[in-house]
Amino acid sequence: MTTTKERPTADLLPAPEATEAPTTASPRRSPRRAARRLLPAVPILAALAAWQLLTQYDVVAWLRFDKMPGPAEVGTSIRLQLEAPVFYQHVLSSLRRILTGFAIAGVTGVLTGIAIGRSKTTAALVRPLIEVARPVPAIALVPIAILLFPTGEQGIVFITAFAAFFPITVATIHAMKTLPPVWTDAARTLGANRWQVLVHVVFPGAMPSIFSGLSVSMGVAWICVISAEMISGQFGVGYWTWMSYSLLDYAGVVTGMLTIGLLGFTTSWAIERIGRRVNRWLPGEGW
Repeated sequence: MTTTKERPTADLLPAPEATEAPTTASPRRSPRRAARRLLPAVPILAALAAWQLLTQYDVVAWLRFDKMPGPAEVGTSIRLQLEAPVFYQHVLSSLRRILTGFAIAGVTGVLTGIAIGRSKTTAALVRPLIEVARPVPAIALVPIAILLFPTGEQGIVFITAFAAFFPITVATIHAMKTLPPVWTDAARTLGANRWQVLVHVVFPGAMPSIFSGLSVSMGVAWICVISAEMISGQFGVGYWTWMSYSLLDYAGVVTGMLTIGLLGFTTSWAIERIGRRVNRWLPGEGW
């Protein structure tokens, strides 16, 4: 009697297909990242090229470029101003005014917005006054500022603070209204008192909207401080730009405009970076 030798179970199973080892090399992202970093330079270079062509050929159409300074003239003006100490005095004067007025508006605007958003009595007393004063252009207060304040410096700071106050206040009020009630209810359930709820729940929860208002108010403040310097200032980038126009130095006017834009961009960028740091608990925020 013959016996058949049983085949191992492994022989009955299909042979596993040869699988390739997973590649550990990730796709190269450096060219894509480099392209993203260079992308903001594309519209700037395009604007410079269009500016050069329009002024070089003295294009006169709907707009007139025959008397506009070209990029080369403006570059020469920028170089000369960077070599002059008085230019830095103008820049520092504008920065001192904008930061002082913005700080005053930031503190008073946030406190006023919290008070209005958290108290119906305060809202009934203060909100109508704010809504009446908010549509008034800050630059229209220049004559009043000249009458009220003994120096032009104080008047410009007042106009700057007045302009920056309302975006911050309105953003804070809306932050109070949109704050989820479950946050404060949960804090009270855990035994937090009113002050602890305000400091540890309400204020941090409103920070994203508050920083949005701060970013908007910084742009408004720059518009008003430059306008006030043109009207009643003795130092500052706005005053220097207006004097360049009075002396028919159009390259200096463009230099002043570029300086204003760079200062505004820098201050707004700083607010955005601080906001990311403060609101790092939000998804996608942080340094």
